[in-house]
Amino acid sequence: MQKRNKICLITSVPETLHQRRVIQGIMTQCQKYGYHLAVFGTMSHLFSVRKAYTHGEANIYDLIRFDQFDGVIVDTAAIASDENGKVIGRVLERLRNECKKPVISLDVPLADYPMMENRNESVLREMCRHITQVHGCRDILLLTGQKDSYAAEVRLSVFLDELQKEGITVPDERIVYGDFWYTSGERLAQELLSGERPMPEAVIAASDHMALGLIEELSKHGVKIPEELIVLGFEATSEAITGDVSLSSYEPNDANTAADAVDAIRQQIEPDAPILPYEPKLDTMFHAGMSCGCQPDLVRSGRAFKDALYLMTRNYSAADLLDHIDIGFLMESYVSEQFTAAETPEDCLRAIFDSTYLLCPFENFFLCLKEDWLDTSRDIADGYPTQMQIALAASSVGETAFCRMKDAIRFDTAEMLPRMQAESETPSVFYFSPVHFNEKMLGYAVFQRSLTDPHPLNLVYRNWLRFVNNALQMIRVQRRLLHLSVHDEMTGAYNRRGMYTAVEKLLPNAPENASILACVIDMDGLKYINDTFGHDEGDFGIRTVAQAAQKLTGPEEIFVRAGGDEFYILGIGIYDSAEINRRITAFEADMAERNRLAAKPYPLTASIGCSLHSLSEQDSIHNVIRDADVAMYRYKTNRKRNRTV
Repeated sequence: MQKRNKICLITSVPETLHQRRVIQGIMTQCQKYGYHLAVFGTMSHLFSVRKAYTHGEANIYDLIRFDQFDGVIVDTAAIASDENGKVIGRVLERLRNECKKPVISLDVPLADYPMMENRNESVLREMCRHITQVHGCRDILLLTGQKDSYAAEVRLSVFLDELQKEGITVPDERIVYGDFWYTSGERLAQELLSGERPMPEAVIAASDHMALGLIEELSKHGVKIPEELIVLGFEATSEAITGDVSLSSYEPNDANTAADAVDAIRQQIEPDAPILPYEPKLDTMFHAGMSCGCQPDLVRSGRAFKDALYLMTRNYSAADLLDHIDIGFLMESYVSEQFTAAETPEDCLRAIFDSTYLLCPFENFFLCLKEDWLDTSRDIADGYPTQMQIALAASSVGETAFCRMKDAIRFDTAEMLPRMQAESETPSVFYFSPVHFNEKMLGYAVFQRSLTDPHPLNLVYRNWLRFVNNALQMIRVQRRLLHLSVHDEMTGAYNRRGMYTAVEKLLPNAPENASILACVIDMDGLKYINDTFGHDEGDFGIRTVAQAAQKLTGPEEIFVRAGGDEFYILGIGIYDSAEINRRITAFEADMAERNRLAAKPYPLTASIGCSLHSLSEQDSIHNVIRDADVAMYRYKTNRKRNRTV
């Protein structure tokens, strides 16, 4: 058991291919050095049109406590994709103001922080050699990303340099800037089809999506790939395999770049410790498809199709249930319906706990919620409170597991997760993901795996977590509606329906020889205040009287708004004959002080009457309220008479 150095990775959508490769490289080095890895990422893309939802997702970056880490790696391209740059701007601001540890940006510049240059040069050069040496092409068109984009310009410069070494000069009209997306390839296809650009022998695209857009648009118009045009992509995405014409593509060396970032941090935090370089398998980074004429990689294609299929009645083995639960199994488990069938918060947490088998394999899963997550009146959209609670913990390695609300573990949010700060036998990866409903922050989830576990996050976890978000919101809404059905929204007091429900709960626990206490409180002069000063001032008066009445209510008593400006206090217990005078005196003093502090141009006063009955009397609840009401009117009449005199 030992305390471990911890590396923080800031990224987004960690189940996507680029992020998987980054995480793989970091995990490999962290495993060598015995470091924990904490991954903070959204579970949806930051360029989504669902602004409120994206805001809730991006809030996860405000959870990071930089002083708890030994180094920070920023996957800048992944979090700089939001429309207005607000997310990357906020992360950068926090880094500058709060982070004193080494920070490294991957592949893309981030202010004046050190950048780890990508290791893709050898791969990009091999792409050119494949086109020229394997396929013998000389007339080559280069399709890259946005002009002046760092990644686009770097990739283009390497292509041009390598082709120059092959004796090929690419003229300006054979260089096309795009946007790394399908639309760029589609536009290029239209230019080739119209004759605006002559058809080349081959196109080398700086991203798979541009290459796929080109292939699909040309194929629609009868151009045969690769017979009439060879196309080569870069990134080896899953989409490259699934088209009618599969794309030949090279895998980027993202894992090596990310691993270099860990090594650079290690040199700063442990300058005397050895560096164990990452060793990429360059010979496996070319994935042949149909678009260049090479023999397609049928094994990879088959695996990709299998992962993409939604199979309703697949014959899952015991090994599959522990190792390869797919999206079809998740959906056919009807776990979403199980979540939403929950009638209480306890039922909801139990249903979530019982479904964590869908996340296998894992070591531990923690659902961390703000302590008042059920209270919709106290929602926040930015940041996290100073205290959080582990509301649910599941474990497959015999560690803490619970889902009852009474077992929740409270902790300082600055710890992020107590488990990560403790000594451990082996290093782990902790995935921190937002738990929210639209912009409303509910908490976060932490998913822990061993660094030796080869399984990346996938669509199952992403969609399971969406079901959890929706289930938590539904139980919050149900609870809110139930609250409103028995409570007054303005004052928080019980309404008449709530009063009878609450009294029914008090009666079975009443002590022997108990009495029933009733206080009836009625605001004075509400009509005058409304007519003279407006209803806002009248509401202020009602709330003031309610606050005084609430203060007069004992911890086991019931506070009720019986009408517009009338309130009840009901108690069942042991009371002596002096209780009525004590209550009246306390209320009068409190109202006098509130009237003085409010300093309104009208008096804030209320009349009070109290009554005490034996619990054994027939119809005692109604009788005691009736008698208290009579006493209240007597109090009000006497006050008016005294003012007149």
